[in-house]
Order: sequence, then C-alpha cells, then structure tokens
Amino acid sequence: MRRFCLAVFRSEIGPKTMLELRRLRLLRELSIRGTIADVAFALSYSPSSVSQQLSLLETEAGVKLLQRNGRTLALTPQAQVLVAHTEELLDSMERAEADLKATMPTVSGTVRLAAFQTAMLAIMPGVLRRLRGEMPHLRVEMSQQEPERALHETGLRNFDLVVAEQYPGHAAKHFENLDRRTLTYDAIRLALPATDPTDVSEFDRVNRIEDAAFLPWVMEPVGAASRHWAEQACRLAGFEPDVRYETADLQAHVQLVESGNAVALLPDLVWAQRRRGLRIADLPGAPVRTVFTAMRHSSERNPAIAAVRECLHEQAKLLPSPHTAEQNAAIVTSATD
Repeated sequence: MRRFCLAVFRSEIGPKTMLELRRLRLLRELSIRGTIADVAFALSYSPSSVSQQLSLLETEAGVKLLQRNGRTLALTPQAQVLVAHTEELLDSMERAEADLKATMPTVSGTVRLAAFQTAMLAIMPGVLRRLRGEMPHLRVEMSQQEPERALHETGLRNFDLVVAEQYPGHAAKHFENLDRRTLTYDAIRLALPATDPTDVSEFDRVNRIEDAAFLPWVMEPVGAASRHWAEQACRLAGFEPDVRYETADLQAHVQLVESGNAVALLPDLVWAQRRRGLRIADLPGAPVRTVFTAMRHSSERNPAIAAVRECLHEQAKLLPSPHTAEQNAAIVTSATD
C-alpha cells in the first residue's frame, strides 16, 4: 500500500508529460493517409501499435484528437492544430540534423532513394559505383517506385531523394516541401521489331505511328502517365491502339517488340545499358519526357543527400541528349508557360 501511494504522489507532483514527436508524426500520417491500417502499412507497424500510440498522444495532449465517423476516424480541430505544428517540428529537426552532419569531416549516413525502372538501369549503376569509391562511409538504399508514389512518399519523409519522370502534357504533382531539378530529357520513339529479309511481316511495313494502327501494342497499365500519353499519341494519329499486353516493366516491352509480338512507345533511356535489337521510328513533334530529381527543402543542407543528388546530375551529363541546349531551353519554357 505504501508503494502504491508513493507512486500516485509522485505522478501528481511530477512534471507534465511532453508531447512526443514520434507520436505526433503518427497523427500527421493519419491525417494524410486516412486510415490506421494505411499508416501501419506505410511505417511497418501493426495497426494495434498505431492505435495505442495515438491513444497515448491523446493522454499527453489532454484533449480528444480523434472522433469516429462511421467506420473511419476523423481528426478533431485540436488534432489539426497539432498536425500543422508537427510539419514545422519535422522540418526544424531535419535542418538541425543536416547542419550537424555538415560539421563532420567525412560524408556518411544513409540516403533513401526512390527511382523508376529505367533510371535505375541507365543512371544508378554509375552513380553507385562512383559514390562507393569516393564516399565509402555513405550508404545508399534504393527502391524502385512509380514516380507519383515516390514523390508522395518523399514529401512524407519516407524517402530522402527521388528520381521521377514527367511525360509531355502531364504535369507531375507538385509538393510544396519538395525542391525539383531537371536531370535530363529523354526522347520517346516508336519501337518496332527488326526487319528480317527472309521473313517479311506486317511490322516491316511500318515507318510511322499511323502505320501501326492495326498492330498489337504493349503499354504500361491503365493509370500510369505513360499509358495515358501513349494512348493519346495513338488517338492523335487517328486510331485506337489494340493494347494486348500490359506491364509496368519496360524490359518486358523490349522483349515483346524484339520477338516480333508487339509495337511500343519507348524512351531512349531504355538503351543506355543494353544493345538495341529492334527498329525505331521518330514521332511527330519529337516528344521527350522530363526526368528530374526532388528532395525536401529542409534537407537541402544535408551533405549526404546533396552528394547523391549531385552525383546523379553529373552522371546524367554523360547520357546522350535528344536535343540541343537551345531546344532543351525551349522545352523548359513551354513546360512552364
């Protein structure tokens, strides 16, 4: 009994509980992702653990933060106030960590990078090789991600740096806390099976996109910006493409074209690390996609992230450009108009 009374006495006169940043971040994640299950999946927690931490945060705050609305949870006005301050706290913490690391004599730490497939194949091998030789204490963790998801997750601090793409006429979603820099421009062309003089096929008569109106196509799945752009390119040419094959793997696109089973619209980066065993034809207007890097403004002074980004841009300079500097400038101007 004496021990129990002493414990109660100490809790009554002790200092008030401080709000914990880790729990505040869970509340912020819930405000963005919408459900506890999605928060748990994104951060590799169990749903029960997320619920428990949010309950503890309510106790710390002394106010109700969540209210049930049918089967979903809604944030109270008080919770929204905490979420807004959490953004500022996370930015401040990230800047503090960056400034601390900048005082170190060597570049070290871990950089979490997200990139789409062709960037991983065409650019990243050289980047990783150079970083391993010049900065042996730097660890790069790379994950293949679709650009839209990668940008979203980088804004949420689940990645530090992203290599993303933007197709002509399709503006990638902007996040206020991300700084974007153009990495390179990548020409898109019509890919066709190589001509075989001993076995003339219907593919051999194709020299323009209009000629491919009745051929089988391979494209990325519905919902991808590249799929929407490719379908529009075909419609502008006067036909609806016969999409028989769907895959997000552009290497599979190449195999289907090279084997004489389909035609496709492929970016030149596909050929940066492999031999081209098929025919290509230019498209009207010489379209290009824009490849860019993005990182949070609050991490710009982080020497490790800055080093990886700088190496990416140096490596991209070694890639063949589909346009002259004057044409690239015109592309940038038209994209921002």
